[in-house]
Amino acid sequence: MSETPAIELRRINKSFGPVHANKDIDLVVKKGSIHGIIGENGAGKSTLMSILYGFYHADNGDILVDGKTVTIADSKAAIGLGIGMVHQHFMLVDNFTVLENVVLGAEDSALLAGGLNRARAELKRLEEEYELRVDPDALIQDLPVGLQQRVEILKALYRSAEVLILDEPTGVLTPPEADHLFKILEVLKNEGKTVLLITHKLREIMAVTDTVSVMRRGEMVATRETKSTSREELAELMVGRSVLLRVDKKPAQPKAPVLEVENLNITDSRGVKVVKDVSFTVRAGEIVGIAGVSGNGQSELLETLSGIRRATGGTLKINGETIDLGTATLDAADMRAKSLGHVPEDRHRMGLINSFAEYENSILGHHRDPAYSKGLLMDLGAIRKSAAAQIGKYDIRPPNEMLKTANFSGGNQQKIVLAREIERDPDVLLVGQPTRGVDIGAIEFIHRRLVELRDAGKGILLVSVELDEIRALSDRVLVMFDGRIVGERGADADEGELGLLMAGIEDEKRVAQAQGVAI
Repeated sequence: MSETPAIELRRINKSFGPVHANKDIDLVVKKGSIHGIIGENGAGKSTLMSILYGFYHADNGDILVDGKTVTIADSKAAIGLGIGMVHQHFMLVDNFTVLENVVLGAEDSALLAGGLNRARAELKRLEEEYELRVDPDALIQDLPVGLQQRVEILKALYRSAEVLILDEPTGVLTPPEADHLFKILEVLKNEGKTVLLITHKLREIMAVTDTVSVMRRGEMVATRETKSTSREELAELMVGRSVLLRVDKKPAQPKAPVLEVENLNITDSRGVKVVKDVSFTVRAGEIVGIAGVSGNGQSELLETLSGIRRATGGTLKINGETIDLGTATLDAADMRAKSLGHVPEDRHRMGLINSFAEYENSILGHHRDPAYSKGLLMDLGAIRKSAAAQIGKYDIRPPNEMLKTANFSGGNQQKIVLAREIERDPDVLLVGQPTRGVDIGAIEFIHRRLVELRDAGKGILLVSVELDEIRALSDRVLVMFDGRIVGERGADADEGELGLLMAGIEDEKRVAQAQGVAI
């Protein structure tokens, strides 16, 4: 391994108005290594990587690539220096082929001088060398997300990237796909490439990195050799205090069913059936988790149960009251009146109005409650008093109900939504992606509140793409694939088995046993 670092950052500073996002950051990344960067939301990780990739310009400080001080004016300059980036949200054209996406933007490359055939040959070489095999003529829209991610990596390698930045790369992958990605990263490292891995998943950091740097509030607070640290130490460095990394809960004491779904079918605006004959039950005093890769019907399921989307067929029972979802015209307000709360998957699009103050968001959907009105007028004093009480109870920071919601961090925005729904004391709570984009301290708080709600006798339906979260919180786990429930497991569900179900692979042992075949 070369003594000269692949990347070195010296005293990097970046401010956005009064916010000092990066404060005198020093970072040394060894060649041929996998270097993790972790930190809470707002710690400055993405800003730092955006400076390295040319999206932002540092206010001051130096960037060294292979020991030489460089200026990175834009992403094209970064690519020219051998730095590639795979974004969390893929930058691909859906109706283009794999090959067309790989060469897009590199049309002046010497590899295209001989036409697409020469580019195709180079793509095939990269696929074989780095175990990134994918059909070059397949349309992006026809590929699963795991293969789309491979295309993004191939794009960077095609442009001769020696340093590869990956931003939250496993957020859209099944466990088997994530494991395969880690094998690819090892291959890249063994071929002399350098990988910078941004992730909030400590398990992944421990599994795949050689070195890990921790950022907190815009500063680099520590760098450790991964083999010499632990998840507990890294969590404490991220947050600045000791953090409980497991969900502390007693066995559930489930009672009568509070939510019963039978033969639910949902068709989207294109006429495609996205939920197919789904049936399940949630009882008082239990958390039922739905595991699955995003896009397998979970979002449509939550939207229908909460009254946002119409079903094409099926029945729903809430506390014994039967509703024909195929004919009912119920909306979200009607479902709230039936003691059903809903924490939506996308808090920005469906849970909050960011231009509103915190106290205004604290009553969205409940603004007609008598507690908040004086005749025909809103009782602003009562609303603000209620919001201040929620802020205190849910540790929402900063503790200012007059502040615009856009000025709160992602974790605190999520707490605003949770507080609003939980404080109405619903019998059933639908929770979508409760900790998406939420830092580790807020994750601990949110998990604890959900368990407290379960122990108070509420029924919770939890949807999350985070398999660790599903396994930690759920008393029963349902797995969705292609709009169907393809399996149910208990609280001790095996990660590998769940991963196979999430990938659409049937439980062969169970099938064989049902057929009386010895295994």
